[in-house]
Amino acid sequence: YVCILESKDLIMYIPFEEMSPNSRVWIYQADRQLSNQEVSLIEDSSKQFLSEWAAHGNALKSSFSVFHDKFLVISVDENYNSASGCSIDASVGLVRKLESELKLDFFDRTKVAFLLNGEIFQSSMNDLKSLIAEGKISSETVTFNNLIDNLEQFRNEWKVPANETWLKRYF
Repeated sequence: YVCILESKDLIMYIPFEEMSPNSRVWIYQADRQLSNQEVSLIEDSSKQFLSEWAAHGNALKSSFSVFHDKFLVISVDENYNSASGCSIDASVGLVRKLESELKLDFFDRTKVAFLLNGEIFQSSMNDLKSLIAEGKISSETVTFNNLIDNLEQFRNEWKVPANETWLKRYF
C-alpha cells in the first residue's frame, strides 16, 4: 500500500469564500491565541501545502482560513476529488508541523471555546460546571461547534448558543 500524494493536475488551492457549501471541513482549535506573525506563518505554510495537496495523484480542490486568531479551518471540495486516508494524514502532518514550529496544541479536545464580549474564552471541560454556577457561561453563551462536517454547517452552525450543542446537558 503506497500513498501517492503528488498532483498531476493544476494547483487547486482556491480562496476559502469560493469553496462549495458541501465541502468537507476540519477545524483545529489552538490552545492559545495566535499572534499576527504566527497567523502569517500558518497562512504561508497552509497555502503552500494545499497548493500541492493530492489524493492518489489527483489534485484536491481545497482551501483554509484562520478565524479569531485561534482556529485553523481546512476545507476540501470532495465533489472534485475525494480526500483519501493518506491525504488526510498528510494534512494532519501539516498541522502537527505547525504545532511543533509554534509550540502550541491544535489537538487538545478537552478545551471548549466561547465567545464572551467579543473575545474568545477557552475553558477546560472540567471547569464547565463551576463556570456555569458562577454565571460566567450561560445557555445562551456562544460556543464553537468544532464537530461539524461541511462548509455549509460551518457557515450556519459553527457559532451557536451553548444549549444548541452537546453542552446542553449542563443547563
